[in-house]
Amino acid sequence: MLAFAPQRVLIIKPSAVGDIVHALPVLPRLRRLWPEARISWMVTPACAGLVQNHPLIDDVILFERKRLGRGWYNPFALLDLGGLVHEIRGRHFDLVIDLQGLFRSASVALASGAPRRVGFANAREGAPLFYTDLVQSSMELDHAVERYLKIATALGCDDGIIEFPFAVDDEDRRFIGELIPAGTRYAVLAPGTNWKTKRWPIERFAALVEPLRERFGLESVTAGTIGDRELTSRIAARFDLTGRTTLRQAVALLERADLVIANDTGPMHMAAALGRPLVTPYGPTGVRRTGPFGRFDSVVRLDLPCSPCFSRTCRHHSCMEWLQIEPLLALAADQIARYSRSAKE
Repeated sequence: MLAFAPQRVLIIKPSAVGDIVHALPVLPRLRRLWPEARISWMVTPACAGLVQNHPLIDDVILFERKRLGRGWYNPFALLDLGGLVHEIRGRHFDLVIDLQGLFRSASVALASGAPRRVGFANAREGAPLFYTDLVQSSMELDHAVERYLKIATALGCDDGIIEFPFAVDDEDRRFIGELIPAGTRYAVLAPGTNWKTKRWPIERFAALVEPLRERFGLESVTAGTIGDRELTSRIAARFDLTGRTTLRQAVALLERADLVIANDTGPMHMAAALGRPLVTPYGPTGVRRTGPFGRFDSVVRLDLPCSPCFSRTCRHHSCMEWLQIEPLLALAADQIARYSRSAKE
C-alpha cells in the first residue's frame, strides 16, 4: 500500500484495555518493517499504562476523551482540544493508522495533516471519508486481532507469529512478589465489567473460593479497578488487589497466575494473551468477534437463542444468571491440566 518508509507514525487506539491488548501485535510488525521510524500511540489516560514506556513505542499522546468530547459546548474543553490538534500537527506525522474506526478518531487523523491515513473500509460513523487508504475487513468473521493485523499486512508488514508485547518489567514483578509470597499458587478472580450484562453473578464468583482451594490448591486473588471494590468486597479471597495495581503490575499478577477466571473484560484478554489457564463466562457478547484470541477453549456459555445480543441492558439476564459454577470448575480443571502440560513440553 505504501511506497515510502514513513519517519513518523501515529497509531490511534485510545481505549479500552482489551482493545489495546488486541492491537499490541501490530507493534512488533511495524517496528520490523520500519525500524528507524518514530512511532507514537494516542491513548486515554486510563489505558495509558499498557503503552507508556513501551520499548517499541517512542511517544504516547494522551487523549482525555470525556473532557475533550465536551469541546462542542465547553469553551475550555474546546481550547484543550485545539491544543491537542496543534500538538499533533506539530509532530508532522507521515502516516496515521486509525485502529479505532470512529468519527472522532478519523477526525483526529485528518486534523494531523498526515499525507497518508489508513483505516477500515467498514469503519463506523463515516470515518472512511477521512482516510486516504482503506483496508477491507469483516466485523462478523474476523476477530479484532485479525482485523488490526490486516492493516499491518496492507502496510507491507510480515505475517509471522502473533506476539503480544507487554511492557511489564522486573520492578512490576517485584511489586506483586511483595504482595503475594513466592511459591503461592493462586487463581485471579476478576468479576468487574463495563457492561452489567457481561457480569456473571458475584455470588457465583464468591462460591468459587473454597472449591478452588480444595480441588486445585489455589488461593484466590481478587483484582480489578477501584470501581470494582464493591464487587470484590463480597468475595472472601486470600488476597485482595482490587485498585492496588497499575496496568503493568496487573500484567505481572496475571503472568504468575495458575488460573484466571474473569468476565469479558480487560484482565481476561490480558490473561489470554499471556497464555495463562483461563476460564471466562460469556453471555451477551460474541466470542468470534472479541473473545479471548486463540483461546476459545476457555469460554463457558449457555446455548440460548437470545445470546449473543450485544446489549448493555437486559430484563432477565438469563445467559449469566443460569450459568452455575460447576461448568466453570470443570473447565478450570481442563485448563490447568492443559496449560501446565504445555508449559513443561
